[in-house]
Amino acid sequence: MAIAFGDAYKAIAWDAVFVSPMKRTIATATPLCKAIGMEMQFRDGLKELRYGKWEGLTNDFVKENYSEDYLRWLTEPAWNPPTGGETAVQLASRASFVVAEIQEMYPSGNVLVVSPGATIRVILCGLLGIDMGRYRESH
Repeated sequence: MAIAFGDAYKAIAWDAVFVSPMKRTIATATPLCKAIGMEMQFRDGLKELRYGKWEGLTNDFVKENYSEDYLRWLTEPAWNPPTGGETAVQLASRASFVVAEIQEMYPSGNVLVVSPGATIRVILCGLLGIDMGRYRESH
């Protein structure tokens, strides 16, 4: 899909490509960046939500072993983090620095941001004025 995206969008006059320094986001951005001859600009603020003790665990394991924290997180993820992780509000705070940088450097340009899904959804909630606690909703 990353190759198809690169092929489909290489004709756009991109001003910048901002990327989370995670392997999967780099792999996603690489085909387009190669096609247009542009370097990726890595930003830690675009990394995935930190899931703390839940990292690498299945939902079933988390539900069973961290049930109270899991229920709080499901109910209000903006303010309740995964055990030892970060809230959506904290993620929004660190990502907002990257968004502000992009807005300052490229106020009317075409900028691609490649980041994990939760981070993109949190950024979009902030930009669109949507309650941060709704970032996990699919509709």
